[in-house]
Amino acid sequence: MSKLRPGDHRAYMELALDLARKSPPKPTNYRVGAVIVDLASNDILATGYTLELPGNTHAEQCCFMKLAEQYGVPEKRLSEVLPSALALYTTVEPCSKRLSENLPCVERVIRLAGSIKAVYVGIVEPETFVSNNTGKQTLQAAGISVVHVPGLGSEILAVATAGHIE
Repeated sequence: MSKLRPGDHRAYMELALDLARKSPPKPTNYRVGAVIVDLASNDILATGYTLELPGNTHAEQCCFMKLAEQYGVPEKRLSEVLPSALALYTTVEPCSKRLSENLPCVERVIRLAGSIKAVYVGIVEPETFVSNNTGKQTLQAAGISVVHVPGLGSEILAVATAGHIE
């Protein structure tokens, strides 16, 4: 995958937003894009978007599933094989609760706290499906920095909520 300038958080968020646009608009989910970057090499290790893979998948979950396949390990063992300094860019704050049977994205990120040093978000999760998302606080309590990337909020929200009934 192509490289962007190290530390160009807006460019990585724009890439995640482009990915979110690939997600099918539905009234029951947010269209989210995610990118995982190796901070040492500035390589993009994985990308994902909502419903990219089967199973009512979220963008972050798709990234982790792809990495697990790439490294040949179950997702829950990714911490054993990933580089030690990663950043996760996601257009919407990772979910702290899933209404489906899937593991919340915050818990998936925390399993990789030894590798994921920072989560960059475009917007906090709207309260449409789950009120009081505690994603940011939970990640910070686990030692993972959560950083807002400003400037794309209204565009991210419009993409995220496309297909919702008003």
